Amino acid sequence: MIRSETPWPGLVLVLMTFLLSATFAPNLISSAMGIKYQDPQEKAGQQNTNPKPPKTQKEKAELTIKERVMVVGDPAAIRDIPGSAHFITRSQMDEKKTLFGDIHRILRQVPGVNIQDEDGFGLRPNIGLRGSGSERSSKITLMEDGVLVAPAPYAASSAYYFPTAGRMSAIEIRKGSSQIKYGPRTNGGALNLVSTPIPSDLGINARIAGGEHSTGRLQLQVGDSQRNYGWLLETYQIQTGGFKKLDNGGDTGHEIQDYMAKFRLNSDPDASVYQSLEIKLGKTKQVSDETYLGLTNEDFRTDPLRRYAASQEDVFRSEHDQYQLRYFASLTSSIDFTAVAYRNEFFRNWYKLQSIDGTKLSKMFGDPAKYADVLAIAKGSSSDANALKVRANSRNYYGQGVQTVFGWRPSIGAVTNQVEFGLRYHEDQEDRLQHEDGYQMVDGLMSLTKRGAAGSQSNRISDARAWAVFVQDQIQWGRWSIVPGVRFESIELIRTDYSKMDPSRLSPTRVRTNEFTIAVPGIGLGYDVSPEMRIFGGVHKGFAPPGPGTEEFTDAEESINYELGARFDRRGFGFELTTFLNDYSNLLGADTLASGGTGTGDLYNGGEVGVRGLEATASYQIALPDSPIFSIPMRGTYTYTDASFENSFDSKYGPWGTVEEGDKLPYLPEHQFAFGIGVELSSWRASLDASYSSQMRTKASQGAIDALSATDSFFVWDFSTEVELRRGVAVFGAVQNLTNSAYIVARRPYGARPGLPRTLVAGVQLDF
Repeated sequence: MIRSETPWPGLVLVLMTFLLSATFAPNLISSAMGIKYQDPQEKAGQQNTNPKPPKTQKEKAELTIKERVMVVGDPAAIRDIPGSAHFITRSQMDEKKTLFGDIHRILRQVPGVNIQDEDGFGLRPNIGLRGSGSERSSKITLMEDGVLVAPAPYAASSAYYFPTAGRMSAIEIRKGSSQIKYGPRTNGGALNLVSTPIPSDLGINARIAGGEHSTGRLQLQVGDSQRNYGWLLETYQIQTGGFKKLDNGGDTGHEIQDYMAKFRLNSDPDASVYQSLEIKLGKTKQVSDETYLGLTNEDFRTDPLRRYAASQEDVFRSEHDQYQLRYFASLTSSIDFTAVAYRNEFFRNWYKLQSIDGTKLSKMFGDPAKYADVLAIAKGSSSDANALKVRANSRNYYGQGVQTVFGWRPSIGAVTNQVEFGLRYHEDQEDRLQHEDGYQMVDGLMSLTKRGAAGSQSNRISDARAWAVFVQDQIQWGRWSIVPGVRFESIELIRTDYSKMDPSRLSPTRVRTNEFTIAVPGIGLGYDVSPEMRIFGGVHKGFAPPGPGTEEFTDAEESINYELGARFDRRGFGFELTTFLNDYSNLLGADTLASGGTGTGDLYNGGEVGVRGLEATASYQIALPDSPIFSIPMRGTYTYTDASFENSFDSKYGPWGTVEEGDKLPYLPEHQFAFGIGVELSSWRASLDASYSSQMRTKASQGAIDALSATDSFFVWDFSTEVELRRGVAVFGAVQNLTNSAYIVARRPYGARPGLPRTLVAGVQLDF
């Protein structure tokens, strides 16, 4: 049984009453305020509320490709999806005016998304959906342009890579049964980042920004389309000195260089059989002076931006290359075919402090008084030679495969169908060859005293091969829509261990193989109560594969997930309310350094877990009477999540430990809220945004939350403004964390870590 102290029946009744009365709300509000409401698309006599249908085969093909490859495709399609789906446009991302393109801040406007910040920049995001677990975004299906983009999504899903969010043109999220076709992880949902598309006309766009902490950012795009081809070149660059203050000085920021190129060949736009071939190439380099080392509670309250001297050698280096080749053919008016071949290569080495005087850092922070001598060295006191161990967590990854989707749109009488059949072959690999160096601290400065041998800390290869097949049909009959679907996964996982004395890998010491096949069914239902209101619901099986090398008693992660919701949209007022229940028969936890563990990557059974919650989002836009150039947009989201273990057990997984039935899951806020209000004129706009998150437990427990085993709740305000100087030229400014709130966002892996302090931003946007 799932437990909750929240008055669920009353809360749901209030929200449902508000939803059902939404038909009358705009008129009541406008009458009370003397203001009329207005659809954004009707503003200033702009485009009609019904978008123009595509005219050519090329335009039809572009929409179909989005349906087949992307998660949502077209924002207008959300209304017909019998499940929870969200689409964040480029303009909505631009409204945030974030200096660092932080994916965490962007996603806070989406309900049902669980976020655990870590470095204040969003460099290595921790994102979960509906209580799936957020660590390293390893429990969601992460994609770029509809293609798996995690370096090794089957062999090592928590791999410190996330696409550069600042260069994306859109972000798509699907939860519930509507995301069944996007595997392998179906417990929480799917997150797809959409890269900049090839423009339809010659265009040059630039966004240049700068701000505090010696930060500069540039995004530059140039591209064009002709009758039978199109192309795009893009770069995103950012460099910052960082906001933390390292003892004895030094940078605590990062540098990112991101490049992308696209080229498309296509048949004539009005050809009876339209075909296109698009190639995409991408490269990303990152160097960040980041660390796992946090602060004690006492030091955080004194100076939350401090960094101990023992982290001065910590640095993260990575390089990512991606290759995609996509083919599309519109064979008839009702049949199409899409195929994508892809490969991702990723190298990373996080060189960071591992231990001091043989003491694990987690022990030092667990009892600072007992390990006062060790803590003193961390702060810069002199030590013996080799007292500080710094590990080179060097790993190479690749992921590659081919995925195809066959689409068919038959109609039988009054019933229309959209059948999709997909097939994917995928393989990936994680290669660990790690060593550890010894350092000595002398008057606050570290010097190398011993170089470790390659592979002396970890020497192994994890491989995965997987076949995935799905079939899904979107059936439309009158006011009803039904979307049944099933996904099949056949997975082989292999882990090959080598001796730590065998860097040449002449002979493995152990080889472990896991093989399994599973069916993942689901069905979604939708009903149009009226042209403005739709109710939907669904049930599907949740699944996540175990990793290579897991013991025989380690099971896959499985659940049965339910959702019920309604969405309403009428003349500028929109509202969506969804309740969900994810009933886990087994939840997995991974032993990683990021969770404060040993970094083996071993998985642990968590047994039965119940996660239930409520998601709400609303938006409203009003305008003064007879003023087509003035409007006030408002929006808000709320998420409630309750997640509890339904059995008792002992676990070697640090955040769980000894679990009692009824304990709450760690790093999962019970309440999240975001709100924004803006003012828009013909050439000027301003926006004030707020986001709130309640405390998160850092260890499984129940009852009152121990402040020493929890993050802080926070309420952060952001302000931004933009002025269009002339057509295609605009300047903007922003303040993030307006009140300069200091709060703990995480205590893992080692010590308290702060969120981004108050940060000023200014820049210019050019569109030609």
